[in-house]
Amino acid sequence: MTENERHRLILDHLEIRQFATVKDLTAILDVSPATIRRDMARLHAAGQVRKVFGGIAAGNGTLTPEQLSARPFAENERLGVDAKRMIAAEAEKLVRDGDALIIHGGTTCFIFAQRLARRSVRIFTNSMPLAAALWDKGVCHLTLAGGELHREPGIVAATADLTPEFYASKLFLGAQGIGAHGVMESHPLIVREAQKLLSRADQVIVLADSRKFSISARYAVYPLTRIGTLITDDGLSDGDAKMLDEAGVKVIIAATME
Repeated sequence: MTENERHRLILDHLEIRQFATVKDLTAILDVSPATIRRDMARLHAAGQVRKVFGGIAAGNGTLTPEQLSARPFAENERLGVDAKRMIAAEAEKLVRDGDALIIHGGTTCFIFAQRLARRSVRIFTNSMPLAAALWDKGVCHLTLAGGELHREPGIVAATADLTPEFYASKLFLGAQGIGAHGVMESHPLIVREAQKLLSRADQVIVLADSRKFSISARYAVYPLTRIGTLITDDGLSDGDAKMLDEAGVKVIIAATME
């Protein structure tokens, strides 16, 4: 296989997945990791891809705003970290010892759950990164969803349309985008798994930084009226605050870090 052929296959993969690791591309191209790294460097130098921590992502000039926001977990966890940490700190205040919680996959929820690692709570999650972190550092009771691991979003999902046998006082979810039609996602798996969890908790709490209100994703997962509380940062616009208020959503603004 020539270098040009390898580059075309890499770009074709990124057009679908938006992100790739050396391991991903080695399996596709059947060449050495060293060759893959050289190909990554050349494509990056040519402006056709972006080098990011852990691999490469599709180039900025070829993606729509929706595609840019639909990054895999490994890339997305490094974006807006300060706001996510502030939101996570506010979310922890809503948790009482003894609570049973469901925490959906996503990077803000991941940061939030790490704050609960030493708390006396029961947590159900479908997030493999979250489960791994709590296994390594936590003492809380942990229940992990069963099924197949989908590596890009970091979600464990059952192959059948099964509802988890777990009931919680609070369900914490993230969002790819938020608008008048509700919470939005582009990945069909995330849509399906989030909808399964909605019936398993008393309260729905969304953790989403203010950037998410400028993103319009493909699917409306659930309406704003289904949200009990939304925690965001102080970048929330007056218009979006009004939209949430009219839908009956309680909004908590995370304090700005000094």
